[in-house]
Amino acid sequence: MAAPENGEMPVDLKWLKRLVTVLTLTMIAGIGVIAVLLIIRLSGPQSPTLPESITLPEGTTAQAFTATSAWYAVVTGDDRILIYRHNGTLLQEITITP
Repeated sequence: MAAPENGEMPVDLKWLKRLVTVLTLTMIAGIGVIAVLLIIRLSGPQSPTLPESITLPEGTTAQAFTATSAWYAVVTGDDRILIYRHNGTLLQEITITP
């Protein structure tokens, strides 16, 4: 390899310097995108709104609860699924047969 003239860097070293610079900028942009996506994702609502209270039919006990943005469901101890609207009215009742 010949010595560089006039204090210039060899061509291979110039190419390597540009490559490192581009990769560094790409990594910085990627971290920025990840940070923005996390901020957008975590700033929204974390879970559906839950009802203050649930009125179940007489003699039933709740075993499980799940909710969506449109309805919520209660699994009872007597093998039924009760689906309610968010205003508390019963939308559907499903009997589970084991």
